[in-house]
Amino acid sequence: MSARILVVDDIPANVKLLEARLMAEYFDVLCANSGSEALQILDNHMVDIVLLDVMMPGMDGFEVCRRIKANPQTMHIPVVMVTALDQVSDRVDGLRAGADDFLTKPVNDLALISRVKSLVRIKMMTDELRSRASTTEQMGIDDGTILDQLQSMEGGRILLVDDMRSSAERISKQVRGTFDLFVENDSQSVLRRCADEDFDCAIVNLNMNTFDALRLCAQMRSLESSRMLPILALADESEEARIMRALDLGVNDYIRKPVDRNELLARIQTQVLRKRYTDALRHSIQHTMELAITDGLTKLYNRRYMTTHLNSLLTSAREKEKPLSLLLMDIDFFKSVNDTYGHDAGDEVLQEFSHRMRKNTRGIDLVCRYGGEEFVVIMPDTDHSLATVVAERIRKKVAEKPFIIHKGRQMIDVTVSIGLAATINGLESQDALLKLADQALYKAKREGRNRVVLAEDHAA
Repeated sequence: MSARILVVDDIPANVKLLEARLMAEYFDVLCANSGSEALQILDNHMVDIVLLDVMMPGMDGFEVCRRIKANPQTMHIPVVMVTALDQVSDRVDGLRAGADDFLTKPVNDLALISRVKSLVRIKMMTDELRSRASTTEQMGIDDGTILDQLQSMEGGRILLVDDMRSSAERISKQVRGTFDLFVENDSQSVLRRCADEDFDCAIVNLNMNTFDALRLCAQMRSLESSRMLPILALADESEEARIMRALDLGVNDYIRKPVDRNELLARIQTQVLRKRYTDALRHSIQHTMELAITDGLTKLYNRRYMTTHLNSLLTSAREKEKPLSLLLMDIDFFKSVNDTYGHDAGDEVLQEFSHRMRKNTRGIDLVCRYGGEEFVVIMPDTDHSLATVVAERIRKKVAEKPFIIHKGRQMIDVTVSIGLAATINGLESQDALLKLADQALYKAKREGRNRVVLAEDHAA
């Protein structure tokens, strides 16, 4: 797991020591000797994690952390305070400044590497979401605005997993009035509840009597319903090895017993905020992407998406030396449908036609509305012989059953003409393949419509 780590400390010996430990694990390391130098590096370099000393002259680590988290360009970077301070109040101050964790000097090597690797995984998941929104401004996604909105939200649904009544009651009292807490003491009930309900964070006691808490954490990370749910582990002071193992399994954070209320609330709030941010980012991306790449009426992919995706499919066909086929189809006499029955009826025909196309193509096929009454089906790893079978199936399913219009008051017959072009090794360009299919479609219409015609290059 490779990542770039920024080490910030005003004592050169401390910087050199952390740099050597991290480089031994093949991390890329940048170094800064002051808070202002660290902020300058972050302005000019991509960084995955910041290891930040607290006690520095000029600008202390708390202020550096606040500035990192206030900047929309760097707010996603995990910050770990590395300090000699070991009071609970110091940890709470750091967490409120936006820190993701604390490491106490002298730093334990195993704790350092485990924590860094855990936070790198979290950062990579966030980066993957952000990379899908590479045109952020164009898509209307503003990280700063999203964060401001989320920080104003209060509360959250927290699932506590603990089979010891006294322990569960203590945690319940500590979060009461701030978060809504739900308690489970059985692993299967936890998994079912995660599948059926939405939670903002799960707190798991690592020291349970009736089942293996680490196994539960692993199961939660393997299931789609709880894969992105933040997990905060409760651990005894002596359970260093179990904490490290929990981080390896995907647990997001941990808190040691006896639990301080302020630290617990701060750590929960950090996890809730992170989840709400990634959820909001994912929702925004999904919604905007759907608007950008799908046709509003038929819900098929639109022409813009098709032209982009077809290029990548042709490249893949060329590299793998695999066939690719393309169907270009046109609803016969569609203009007369609009003229005779109205545009509402025409829309109903387009929607039903799209439905029949989807039902009679495969999961790997890309089904698109090309424009008007024209549609395209792109079929990877498919030669023209198999594509002809699929095209004939679509043609027959369109023609065999009348289309219902005017919300069930009328029925009309609809047919489709289909032109088919294929490439053996992806050497044809997108324009050339579409032109071949268009020529075949024109021939299908000239020869009487309601038929499939193979492009001239393949007819022999």
